[in-house]
Amino acid sequence: MKLWEKGIPTDKQIEHFTVGNDRELDLVLAKYDALGSIAHAKMLGQIGLLTASETDSLVVALKEIIVDAEAGNFEIEDSFEDVHSKIEYLLTVKLGDAGKKIHTARSRNDQVMVDVNLYLKDVVIDMKEQVKTTFDLLMEMADKYQNVLLPGYTHLQIAMPSSFGMWFSAYAESLIDDIILLNAALKVVDQNPLGSAAGYGSSFPIDRHFTTKELRFETLKFNSVAAQMSRGKSEKIVAFAMSSVAATLAKFSMDVCLYMSQNFDFIGLPAHLTTGSSIMPHKKNPDVFELIRGKCNKIQALPYEITLITNNLPSGYHRDLQLLKEGLFPAIQNLKACLDIAIFSIKDITVKDNILADKKYNYLFTVDTLNEMVVAGMPFRDAYKAVAEQLEAGTYESPKATQHTHEGSINNLCLTEIKEKMHRAY
Repeated sequence: MKLWEKGIPTDKQIEHFTVGNDRELDLVLAKYDALGSIAHAKMLGQIGLLTASETDSLVVALKEIIVDAEAGNFEIEDSFEDVHSKIEYLLTVKLGDAGKKIHTARSRNDQVMVDVNLYLKDVVIDMKEQVKTTFDLLMEMADKYQNVLLPGYTHLQIAMPSSFGMWFSAYAESLIDDIILLNAALKVVDQNPLGSAAGYGSSFPIDRHFTTKELRFETLKFNSVAAQMSRGKSEKIVAFAMSSVAATLAKFSMDVCLYMSQNFDFIGLPAHLTTGSSIMPHKKNPDVFELIRGKCNKIQALPYEITLITNNLPSGYHRDLQLLKEGLFPAIQNLKACLDIAIFSIKDITVKDNILADKKYNYLFTVDTLNEMVVAGMPFRDAYKAVAEQLEAGTYESPKATQHTHEGSINNLCLTEIKEKMHRAY
């Protein structure tokens, strides 16, 4: 069944090419398509295009479809083009003319936009919760290990002293930026496009404020053409927010892989978080974090994929937009999985004590030493040269301790302030 069918058969090769994998991808939209149709049916009843009996019967039937979708029992067979055609078919078989009326005053175009916006709202809200859980775990680790020193690097060369408290809380605070972007994405998708039809509105006296309230959208996308132009833009903005989360996870995972290597040996992972080698019995590989890194790097390409699909399209609907789901929907599932496995794994990272006892880390404290000279009255550049001369002569003695006082430094991590900052953002 095709909603645009006029009795003229479509060539099978053309049908296969144009439908693509929509049937599989649309399964995640079944619940949202039914929710949108419930609001639309109620609105049609309000303006007199459906009788009260027709409205009630449609609402009951659509709620049954939602139950099936949530239970994983909803299917889109090869005889249907997409989720919209399958649901309209089910309604028509069950309710006759009432089912045939459900598409009145809307297009498949605004229908899919409503579905995707409702779906992305739920996705972003769920993702925010996962990010917040990850944040809480990182902050717990920062608090637990805040006094364990760790070498800091620039250019992958030993640079200045850091700490595990600083390392864990750095990634935690970075997640706040990601929450801010997710909030922005939520604002964008929390707009109702229903009623824009094919992108130019409808001659029916529809009530778009009614459906906005019924679907719990924050506001209406008022201009019908603007509503149509939001398709692709909404997906891209969500993808940018996702890519920000993915960038944080990828960088953290890279650090974990680096710090776990024997050459660094800063942290350890328990056996259940590592894998072995087919020929090297000693190997304990951080495959979990390597896959988080790889999957999250792939997700960071998504906004640019969406940009390349949409950036030369004029206003109005184009079939190119169908391709957005192919990249976006799997990326959503991958990022959720990465967050879940990060949450599962972070709590089991073990930290090595007394890392800085190794003499190769003595030079970490040169800046602290010259700063002490400056406090004692020596000009900074003279102190710099004095420490450099000690290093050259082999007479430099490392203090192996830090006395940093400013906000966000090793000895003043501001963990409480970071938690409050997340609370305000979340």
